[in-house]
Amino acid sequence: MIKDKIQKFNILKDYQINFNDNIAFFKAASSSIAEISNDLYYKNDFSLKLITATDERQEYGCFKLWYIFGSKEENFFIVPFVEVYDKFEFVSISLLINEASKYESRVENLFGLKAINHDNQKSIVLHENWPKDLFPLRKDFDWKNRPKIALNNLHSFHKVKGEGIYEISVGPIHAGIIEPGHFRFSVMGESIVRLEPMLGFTHKGSEKLFEILPLEDKIKLSEKISGDSSFAHSLAFCQALEKLNNTDVPKRALYLRVIYSELERLANHFGDIGAIMTDAGFNFGGSQGGRLREIIMQINERLTGSRFLRGVNVISGVKKDIKDTEKEYLNNKLEFISKDFQDVLGIAFNSTSLLNRLEGTGFLSLDISKKHGITGLAAKCLGVSNDARLQYPYGAYADLFVDKIVENKGDVLARFKVRTREVFSSINIIKEALAKLPDGEINITDLTIDFKKNDFSISIVEGWRGDIVYFIKTDQNGFISRVSPRDPSFVNWGLMRDAVLNNIIPDFPLINKSFNLSYSGNDL
Repeated sequence: MIKDKIQKFNILKDYQINFNDNIAFFKAASSSIAEISNDLYYKNDFSLKLITATDERQEYGCFKLWYIFGSKEENFFIVPFVEVYDKFEFVSISLLINEASKYESRVENLFGLKAINHDNQKSIVLHENWPKDLFPLRKDFDWKNRPKIALNNLHSFHKVKGEGIYEISVGPIHAGIIEPGHFRFSVMGESIVRLEPMLGFTHKGSEKLFEILPLEDKIKLSEKISGDSSFAHSLAFCQALEKLNNTDVPKRALYLRVIYSELERLANHFGDIGAIMTDAGFNFGGSQGGRLREIIMQINERLTGSRFLRGVNVISGVKKDIKDTEKEYLNNKLEFISKDFQDVLGIAFNSTSLLNRLEGTGFLSLDISKKHGITGLAAKCLGVSNDARLQYPYGAYADLFVDKIVENKGDVLARFKVRTREVFSSINIIKEALAKLPDGEINITDLTIDFKKNDFSISIVEGWRGDIVYFIKTDQNGFISRVSPRDPSFVNWGLMRDAVLNNIIPDFPLINKSFNLSYSGNDL
């Protein structure tokens, strides 16, 4: 029981703790949130999963800030919240917990709540032409309102001074189908001494749209937060709604969700493995990665009708089943893919020129990475095994074997190896899930939707980049009033600055691809 688990936290003894599923939450004073956060984060080794806000002025006359801390060892969350009234200010915890800075910046940009003692004044979400005094996630902001373009908010890039320093501007428009993002490099000779990314070009108002769209369209919207993670995002969203609706998902659907999740992971890992080799000039490997990815995409289309696994998740389960004949087909395909990929890796790891480009390139230190709150495969390459499938098991993952996959060197080669090892792990997970796939329904027909009133839920899913977090809040009538998604890209984009230091400009595409972060997942 979660009540038993939190008794050891002395910092909480003076608070009225409320319980909701696997969440312990309570109201905290603004003056004490730094002490509480410090105790949970450092003394009890909790992860900071999200800081977000809700505009509840109409019901309670205040904004609320929610601090979501997740246990690294057990599947539960501790969530203090702070009420913000007329001054529209809150106490920043970023001087204590560095990774809190980006969350506080989002709150400031989107809600207009000032973080006291917060040193980052630049918007990390909204584009520079957005007016500084207009806050789109306030309830009194009209979503149909198209503001006038602000002409006096031009982004000011940091200037590195010194003899021989010059700047290179890359983007925001890139070759191919890559989404827009601007990268300003300061270079001395051939070495990068500073990188300043500027994002926000794909901000599409997703969080505001979640407030006004019909429920079915909300699920479709979740699939578009980051298109290459359509299934993982919609799964996280549906799981949060299922908690608010007290919905028990049929067991067969839980297994099917695992299978589709791992197929999405396979497709993206194959694509990136090939792209990394292409950027290193190893064209054979690049073509093989693209070929294997296409096989998975065709499997997705055959099983669900969608190459990106869209339109599959619903509240209470999935829409697409896997019949016995398709089980045999999928097993045979996976067996072929596993042997095929093993042959490709044999050639790749025998290429001295490829390994020379990958090894030591884009190195990240563990200390800096932890300060950023690094997550996903970027963390696994530094020996940090944070995997929601193991720490916060969902679907049928608790019944299946999931490898703890880590490397330790923190470079492009380590990120490459994590991907290759996860490929084989995903294949094994799918095969085990197929073997154990129970009979039964895949969703609940004629489901009654009656969300709990004035409540919230948290859902976490391990996407192929890392953990995806959803916070959903309902109002006093049971309507969805706030959806706050957090893609792992939002966490890891800041690490690019450190990963490229002392590397050369031609290695930037290779380093960038080794993370392959989502612009859309950051900008929302």
